[in-house]
Amino acid sequence: MLGSLRRIFRHGYAIDLGTANTLIYTPGSGIVLNEPSIVAVQLRPPRLLAVGNEAKKLYGKSHPNVETARPLKDGVIADFNKTNLMVRTFIKMVNHGFHLTRPTLVIGVPSGTTQVEKKAVIDAAMQASAKEVHLIEEPMAAAIGAKLPVHTPKGHMIVDIGGGTTEIAVISMFSTVYSESLRVAGDEMDEAIVRYIRKRYGLQIGIFEAEKLKILLGSAVQLPNTVEMSTIGRDVIEGVPREFRITDKDIFEALQDPVNAIVESVLKGLSYASPEIAGDIMENGVVLAGGGSLLRNLHLRIHKATGLKVARVKSPLIVVVLGAGTVLENFGLYKQTCIV
Repeated sequence: MLGSLRRIFRHGYAIDLGTANTLIYTPGSGIVLNEPSIVAVQLRPPRLLAVGNEAKKLYGKSHPNVETARPLKDGVIADFNKTNLMVRTFIKMVNHGFHLTRPTLVIGVPSGTTQVEKKAVIDAAMQASAKEVHLIEEPMAAAIGAKLPVHTPKGHMIVDIGGGTTEIAVISMFSTVYSESLRVAGDEMDEAIVRYIRKRYGLQIGIFEAEKLKILLGSAVQLPNTVEMSTIGRDVIEGVPREFRITDKDIFEALQDPVNAIVESVLKGLSYASPEIAGDIMENGVVLAGGGSLLRNLHLRIHKATGLKVARVKSPLIVVVLGAGTVLENFGLYKQTCIV
């Protein structure tokens, strides 16, 4: 009963407001929501139809009076009103209990977020009835979620590859020594596959089909044995659907530009490290997080380019929200890791 009373009078949420997915963590319950960052609205008369998984079912399939959109792009708010609707609805979905106070929110944002973009996130959260809002950079949250010793003077490099951004950061003593936010990540990989298939085969596929091909056939290094599968695209000249076969080599070629951009950013980050930090990274290696890190053999590609140990965290898709949740639960200890 005492625990219930505490939850009524004081509660909060940690949120990973991602381009591809939004995750919400609550103290005591863990991750209570993991849904696509998608909103479906009716235009006339205007009203919210669906968010998350239900909105994804309508993506690209609705009639002209229904607009289905992803309101975040490259890790930041592209459509304030739709983001506001989405955040409010998600919080309402997880707020099953009765609370006498508004929640405190800890939200992960890209390391390259501008002051205007930070304000947009805070304003959206406050309009969703938050009492106070704290922002934490996603690579710091990922490092905390991965249980890296961020409090020590040892340097650690983490590469968080999300939907909209790749965050490269070197972290030491609760602070970010170096960071870069590269707006090339999982979404750009999917778009590269769409462009490649259109150019080579004259077929248009949807973005979710491209994501499926990335997951099933994608690799950062060429596979020794050919793997292929059937998919369906729309002929860009005749306008009719057509089934065709595509191989892992096609997807490997399609992904060359985004994968090279990520590898080059890792090399750039290493070049900015002091000799002391470089020694720490040599000892500790590079840590990969985020959904984009699930691309097959990406760790091998980065290892080949850097000569360093490269390891992916145990739960790359949820590590940012786990870190933000740790900050929320232990705010006195981790307050200095927040940028707002």
